Amino acid sequence: MFLFLLIAMVVVVAAVTLAVVGGGDRAVLPETAPEQLVDPLPATRPVGRADIDSLRLPVAARGYRMADVDDVLSRLGAELAERDARIAELESALAGAQATAVSPPGLLREPGEDTDR
Repeated sequence: MFLFLLIAMVVVVAAVTLAVVGGGDRAVLPETAPEQLVDPLPATRPVGRADIDSLRLPVAARGYRMADVDDVLSRLGAELAERDARIAELESALAGAQATAVSPPGLLREPGEDTDR
């Protein structure tokens, strides 16, 4: 009985192996090229929330392809740095405009400067 179960197990393992690997002329699992990232991030405008939501990275054997993830992250990092710089520029311009609008005349003059102009 043991010998029969051992032979049956070997036959089942061999059949599954042939089915997965592909025995004969017709392969069950054909070779396919790895997925490549088609960059859906817009090149002509800043990246928006909808662009990130629609982004789908191709899956590799062990997770995501590192090069594709690195490319997307570097693009997003550059966009965020650009936005942060623009926000800082606008905040400083706003603070300067508010300071001149609130200050009384002569507050920003140099000491000793003539006020009768």
